[in-house]
Amino acid sequence: MVAGRTQHIAPFLAMEVLERAQEIERGGAGVIHLEVGEPDLPTPQPIVEAATRAITDGRTKYTHSLGLRPLREAIADHYESTYRVRVSPDQILVTAGSSPALLLLCLTLLEPGDEVILTDPCYACYPNFVRFAGGVPVFVRITEEGGFQLTAEAVRRAVTPRTRAVVINSPANPTGAVLDPLHLADIAELGVWVISDEIYHGLTYAGRDHSILECTDRAFVLNGFSKAYAMTGWRLGYAIAPPGFVRSLQTLHQNFFISANEFVQWAGIAALRECTQDVARMRAVFDERRCFLVPRLREMGFGVAVEPTGAFYVLANAKRFCTKSYDFAFDILEHARVGLAPGIDFGDGGEGYLRFSYANSMENLAEALARIQRFLESGGGRR
Repeated sequence: MVAGRTQHIAPFLAMEVLERAQEIERGGAGVIHLEVGEPDLPTPQPIVEAATRAITDGRTKYTHSLGLRPLREAIADHYESTYRVRVSPDQILVTAGSSPALLLLCLTLLEPGDEVILTDPCYACYPNFVRFAGGVPVFVRITEEGGFQLTAEAVRRAVTPRTRAVVINSPANPTGAVLDPLHLADIAELGVWVISDEIYHGLTYAGRDHSILECTDRAFVLNGFSKAYAMTGWRLGYAIAPPGFVRSLQTLHQNFFISANEFVQWAGIAALRECTQDVARMRAVFDERRCFLVPRLREMGFGVAVEPTGAFYVLANAKRFCTKSYDFAFDILEHARVGLAPGIDFGDGGEGYLRFSYANSMENLAEALARIQRFLESGGGRR
């Protein structure tokens, strides 16, 4: 008998689309992948060279469970230079991607029945992390009419005596929205623990990134190297925590994961120290794609009320074409050979939407939209 806590974990539908797309590809057909948030651009060369050098030098052992001290110092320096906030390297836990950091944080922070406020829509896996740790997700609806902005007033209305934390994600997956700095500051003043997922920092196209640590120290930061540095498969992330929580996080990490890969951590140092211009170049490429995709979707009849200004996603309103985004996404996959994430993956508020990832080439984006348009013109999606 499978443990009950696993039976309440919903499938990650973007991955379900990807896996079906891979089956189609094994049959010989070509699929254009816009369903997953994985940069198509190569990892910058200084990162590759640092990893290669580390492997050659035999740096393939366990490290300190918090992570290599030089990497934690580089992360602390990055937060000081980018956000003008001081973080001790001893507040940083390096993990194999940011997802393990979030899992450890939920296990450390939550007692059974504790509530965590999430946006709806939100990153599909957030509620499952909360539930697996025994917590209860409480959803606050955000809308395209409101620019997919989470306000302090909306959070305040959702707070109960069981509220333990609120999760913010800016730039956001799946919406691409960047939280207004005033909203960020107001949420910080509520006195609720804030978990800030900053994994898409470095991919903001209007203005600069803002960390929750600019507003409060009553917060936890999740970040990593996957998105801005095109390092998804390297699996390197980190958490920044208030000092009183670090030892508990470290102890869990020692038991469950031991440490992140040593040679990958040396690559992370190169990313932070040497790749600022590479990130700027990749950001410009994504911005060009964004500026192509949004008006083209509108021409095709999809709704994009507010242009996304971060990450590499457009959450497009497809209610003109469908009532069930899951069925619509798989119809497009089967008939147009384009992979898209169904909006229902991200919560009830995402129903009727499709998430388009523009982490793919301009050529592939143009071909994908042409395929979808032909599918729609042939009567596809009318159910």
